[in-house]
Amino acid sequence: MSRHKLRQAGFTLIEMMIAITISALVSLTAYSIFSTLLNQYFGLQADGSEFTNLAGESQRVANVVRGLTDIISESSNDLTVYAYFAPNDAYVSQIHYYLSANAKTLYADVTPMSANPPIGTPLVAQKATYKIIDNYYQLSGVPLFNYLDASGATLTLPIADENSIKGVQINLVVPAPFPTAAGNQRISLQVSLRNRKTNL
Repeated sequence: MSRHKLRQAGFTLIEMMIAITISALVSLTAYSIFSTLLNQYFGLQADGSEFTNLAGESQRVANVVRGLTDIISESSNDLTVYAYFAPNDAYVSQIHYYLSANAKTLYADVTPMSANPPIGTPLVAQKATYKIIDNYYQLSGVPLFNYLDASGATLTLPIADENSIKGVQINLVVPAPFPTAAGNQRISLQVSLRNRKTNL
């Protein structure tokens, strides 16, 4: 009788195999869910960080463009202006925003001036190049710069009269930073040229 009870209290090999299989399936499912959630978390974190960086850079470019005193040249992916690059600058600098040859990096060449135009001359030996965005993404049909007239309409390039430019739209785009992040990060800012001088 005691031998019969002892046999009923144990597990057969098949029961052990079933228990191990079920445990493995439950563990695999839990790991898969945890891994997916962890990847989504890292994706959202990277996405938010990238957007914060993009927003900061867009504000810096907008501040420079907003304070420009004159436009030297302009195109869809290229803009050269006289403006203050840093708040403590005594004179404006010649600032050239442009995309690299492969359109994946946004640069700014900053050449200080000996005095404000039309008196000053560029101090070419002191020119500095800054990398503004090192993972720029060129969207099809979306230029880096759009130039606006007094009514806010986009001017057609080339622009014959640069005094007709009353605003600049800055379009900054970077690719999604993580495989789980959807789409691209994009910020468009419209800047009114209030400080522009037309008598230089």
